[in-house]
Amino acid sequence: MEHEPLHPPISQKMHWQPGLSFRHFNYTTIMENIRCSGASLTRISRSPVHPVIQGSAVSVVKSSPPAFVGAPMENSKASSFIKGLALLGVMRTAGAPFERVKLLMQNQNEMIISGRLPKRYNGIFDCFATTIRNEGIISLWRGNIAFVTAYLSSEVIAKAIHHYGNSREDIEWTHTRLQVAIFLSAVVNQFLVYPLYYAGTRMANDVITSSNSRERQFNGIFDVYRKTLKSDGIAGVYRGFNIMIPKIALLRAVTAVSKPWQQFLLHHFQGSVLGRAVVNTLYASCRSMAVHPLDTVSRRMMMTSGAVKYRHSRHAITCIFYNEGVKSFYSGAKAQILTLAVYQVYGLCLRYVVGVLRRKNTGDK
Repeated sequence: MEHEPLHPPISQKMHWQPGLSFRHFNYTTIMENIRCSGASLTRISRSPVHPVIQGSAVSVVKSSPPAFVGAPMENSKASSFIKGLALLGVMRTAGAPFERVKLLMQNQNEMIISGRLPKRYNGIFDCFATTIRNEGIISLWRGNIAFVTAYLSSEVIAKAIHHYGNSREDIEWTHTRLQVAIFLSAVVNQFLVYPLYYAGTRMANDVITSSNSRERQFNGIFDVYRKTLKSDGIAGVYRGFNIMIPKIALLRAVTAVSKPWQQFLLHHFQGSVLGRAVVNTLYASCRSMAVHPLDTVSRRMMMTSGAVKYRHSRHAITCIFYNEGVKSFYSGAKAQILTLAVYQVYGLCLRYVVGVLRRKNTGDK
């Protein structure tokens, strides 16, 4: 008895969702319940932005039986995690064109101010057509390497934080401590991967037009860092990060309020795959729209590195509000909702393919 932990481990206090980064919140629920080789690939993602931290999610669950290094259970978990990362990378790459159009729509006013864009896009489809006409179809994936690296790194960091939290059996994980730990973990995770999001954002918004002699501002990720560090120092790659802290807090609050209703509707549509996908898209869109203005401010502050800068986030909010109006904070919102819907469709397709492969493997045996 004296060798038992003083307090229950954190794994008994909550259903841990390891994705504590912030940007990729936009398709957390898509990968839920997708099975791969008998292992559940729960919680693959979380936007703009961004991590998804799924609700408060405090409940008592059965602790896992002890496992040793090299045991089949450990190998299965590692294999499941790696497969989950692979699926995450595939999904993000497949959805990259929609992500880039969303960023172009969101930051077009800032590009016009800096002289990189001659006029506004006339909607999502005009943005697609203009980008393909001026840059080619492959350009729709511009910045995707940085974003995918950020998403995968965020998952690995979250997994490490999860493991550390489970190992601290000497801590009594009360509800308050748990929420604070989740919030701080999200902030730390976001801080570590933010430079990658910065590079991806600058590359995605580096457009070629008929008026700029087909010259790009950046020639790759390292060129983004080189020019930013030369002009702004290390602060340049973290421009806009301070607005991410209230964004994370707001997302957690919105998620905590909406999660019970989402679970209720998911239970109601338990027998309908399409119905559950619609519910997940609806609630993901609501959470995304709640924090979209803050994401817009963050992205536009990124765009000012190496140029005329906003003094701070409040100055950016004031300038955008007085010069462009409230509507500008929701630039790219329609494209963001479209992106969420596309990820849900990809998730359904992946689930179908995985199901077919599982049935085929079962039949072969």
